Amino acid sequence: MSGDHGHGDTQVNSGSKGSDIHKHKDKHKDKEHRHRDHKKDKEREKFKHSNSEHKEYSDKKHKDKEKLKYINSGSDKHREKHKEKDKDKEKRKEEKIKSTHDRPKKEKENGYVRDTSPAGIKSEPEEDNGFYPSPQHNKNSKREYDDKECEYKPKKVKAEHDKKAQKRKHEYEEDEVDEDIKPKIKTKYKKATEGKKSKKEEEEKWKWWEEERYTDGSKWRFLEHKGPVFAPPYEPLPDKVKFYYDGKPMKLSAPAEEVATFFAKMLDHEYTTKDIFRKNFFKDWRKEMTSEEKSKITDLNKCDFSEMNDYFKAQSEARKQMSKEEKQKIKEENERLLQEYGFCIMDNHKERIGNFRTEPPGLFRGRGDHPKMGMLKRRIRPEDVIINCSKDSKQPKPPPGTKWKEVRHDNKVTWLASWTENIQGSIKYIMLNPSSRIKGEKDWQKYETARRLKKCVDRIRAQYREDWKSKEMRIRQRAVALYFIDKLALRAGNEKEEGETADTVGCCSLRVEHVNLHPKMDDQEYVVEFDFLGKDSIRYYNKIPVEKRVFKNLQLFLENKQPEDDLFDRLNTCILNKHLQELMDGLTAKVFRTYNASITLQQQLKELSCPDDSIPAKILSYNRANRAVAILCNHQRAPPKTFEKSMQNLQTKIDEKQNQLSAARKQLKAAKADHKASHDEKSKKAVEVKRKAVQRIEEHLMKLQMQATDREENKQIALGTSKLNYLDPRISVAWCKKWGVPIEKIYNKTQREKFAWAIDMAEKDYEF
Repeated sequence: MSGDHGHGDTQVNSGSKGSDIHKHKDKHKDKEHRHRDHKKDKEREKFKHSNSEHKEYSDKKHKDKEKLKYINSGSDKHREKHKEKDKDKEKRKEEKIKSTHDRPKKEKENGYVRDTSPAGIKSEPEEDNGFYPSPQHNKNSKREYDDKECEYKPKKVKAEHDKKAQKRKHEYEEDEVDEDIKPKIKTKYKKATEGKKSKKEEEEKWKWWEEERYTDGSKWRFLEHKGPVFAPPYEPLPDKVKFYYDGKPMKLSAPAEEVATFFAKMLDHEYTTKDIFRKNFFKDWRKEMTSEEKSKITDLNKCDFSEMNDYFKAQSEARKQMSKEEKQKIKEENERLLQEYGFCIMDNHKERIGNFRTEPPGLFRGRGDHPKMGMLKRRIRPEDVIINCSKDSKQPKPPPGTKWKEVRHDNKVTWLASWTENIQGSIKYIMLNPSSRIKGEKDWQKYETARRLKKCVDRIRAQYREDWKSKEMRIRQRAVALYFIDKLALRAGNEKEEGETADTVGCCSLRVEHVNLHPKMDDQEYVVEFDFLGKDSIRYYNKIPVEKRVFKNLQLFLENKQPEDDLFDRLNTCILNKHLQELMDGLTAKVFRTYNASITLQQQLKELSCPDDSIPAKILSYNRANRAVAILCNHQRAPPKTFEKSMQNLQTKIDEKQNQLSAARKQLKAAKADHKASHDEKSKKAVEVKRKAVQRIEEHLMKLQMQATDREENKQIALGTSKLNYLDPRISVAWCKKWGVPIEKIYNKTQREKFAWAIDMAEKDYEF
């Protein structure tokens, strides 16, 4: 008796009924395959499993098992044994088919039919009638997987080479299961690797923009967090590190020593050379000294902080030289703090907190020539902090032996904790991360307000042009100021106390000295020259031709005024903002700025984008459009310190790539000559290989050249500020989708998290 035939060829001598069944199966074989493919396509779209996948999976397992059995059975007796089993199995099939419609379905385990017979693993679905059940019959299959995934244990294949069989099963699960269905079939093989990842992805994919927003002014219903992380206590310097006064070593008290270290750490910085910085530091430092120290230390110029400075430099160098294990330990501690304090629960969702640490003590720097630079920023303590959370949450506990200043339950605000800093008396907040719902909703609302302005901007412009001719001086000043805010994207300029901050101004606070009028300049008429310090003490310098009526009004505003007098002496930000609210609900100077920035980006992208450009060329076009916005908004920066070095490195790469290209072209030329002489298939292939090599190097070279151009043009322009704060992200997303540019090329991971709502929402035809 031969045992070489497989399971499918086993003879079943059970009468004409068995023969008819096999004929019936053969008759529907082709139909079965067609139906299976149809079901796969249909049900993959619905993300539901049909029994066609179960059949395919069970068939392969059974075939693998039978193959192993027959390969490894060394005797006729063994073959006979398996053949008898096959006969029994076929008999059971006949009985099953006969009673299919008369008996209940068998028990299922993890979506597969569970066979309780000694035959082990079933090779056929439950209903073996040549067709597969409709999706309606399997409606609850997905839920069955979810409910039983933790309990499911794959049955062991009892063969001589059990491990090999299991390995094949693993390979089948990894390689053969359809990708659209695979994530749904979770077993303990994948549980360890997929569990956390799937959970994390689920948390990150909260589509809050598809949910209804609160209409009662509340920001949240439930808020729970752990409070802020405070700066670590001061660690005194080692005894060997000395402070010298007038050439003599002097031991300082702990409070005085701590403030001295702040100055010592900045010794190499230009701040410590500025008179106002030194004066403010010395004044605040003396407040921390004992009476004895005050009597001795009277002149900052006699203080020697050099040993302290050397000590901190050595500490910094030691941190750089840390072993991998030491760095890993610090990393793990930071991760522990992040997991404990860096997240909150807001309305049943885990949200990332932006800044969960209080500012450490130090010396205030400020921007530009700030009058308070050098003053001592005091340590923030729990007694300074107001906590905000919901009443029914577990309130954060202050450090042992301390208490909070106050605990509030105000769901009309978005901050989690706040305190008042001592330099300017401003309130500092702990807020949510930019990727959170709260921040995302605010951004979305901001850009929607700017889009509303688009609908009425022509009416507003017509009105302020009419107001240039008003008989009232205040109306004329308001109209000219609004023209500058609209045309030049100037900030309104907030009022502030005299001498409290650096001398920075906005449109409403411009002085006579900030403006020069030129009836004719550089072949242009009616030119206004602006020169003033804007936000963060960044200089705004611009020469712009204006309309004749605006120029005449400016001449009128300047009459009989001194350089320090206000240009718009009958206007302030309150008056302007009140007028803007009358023009459109929610309109502010910043909305104009946002509108003009976004509309400029959209127009520039339409002009600069070319369908035939490569991806690097399209990215260069995008950055040029972004740069036009940054220039409009005066987003400048100092060239990076490493700029020259990085440009040299890039140029070196370009030179190397050009040499490679030259060599590749020579090789291509030689290959063409060989092919011309021989005309054989081998030389033809060689030409094609060399041609592809030239194309590849040309693409790399072009990419490097684009990078060099981009860096040079961006040397003093900050693209990030406008991209993150003034440009509707849906414009960028739509442009990427339209021109086939990966989103990753425009937004990094953090920015993609911040603008997840826009990435999901915007289609390629989106218009601002």
